[in-house]
Amino acid sequence: MRLHNLAPRPGAKHRRKRLGCGESSGHGKTSGRGHKGQRARSGGSVRLGFEGGQMPLIRRLPKRGFNNTDFKPVYAVVNLDSLEERFEAGAKIDETVLRSIRLVHGRNDGIKLLARGTVTKSFSVEVDKASAAAREKLEKAGGSLILRSRQTKIAGRAILKAAPRSAVRLG
Repeated sequence: MRLHNLAPRPGAKHRRKRLGCGESSGHGKTSGRGHKGQRARSGGSVRLGFEGGQMPLIRRLPKRGFNNTDFKPVYAVVNLDSLEERFEAGAKIDETVLRSIRLVHGRNDGIKLLARGTVTKSFSVEVDKASAAAREKLEKAGGSLILRSRQTKIAGRAILKAAPRSAVRLG
């Protein structure tokens, strides 16, 4: 197979609907916009959530509770089976090694080790979090798990989570 032989699967591509090409085309005259009205005119559409002046549903529903999704830590997930296939026995694995082989990429607040797959080799793994099953499988294979001290980034400042409130200064 060569690049000039590549083609989409049959039925995957559709012809573009050609509007305003005469009555016999089926899309002539009003071109599928109906007769008059706001949506028949050029540029005539309403913004998302607009209900014709009626109080929109999103504003009618009560806002309750607390939402912390903007500040929730996001962990890059690494599974045991991916470590098993990419590393030799006795390897020392940390974030820099995982980034160098592109198992972890992008911005995140840490790395979490999960237990998918089996482990036969022994590794020394340094991550921020690990599931209980992953820890058990790793130690059963003769490996070791080191949990880094977790830090939370609040407004650009790194604050140690384990520190008591009186010891943390935000200024």
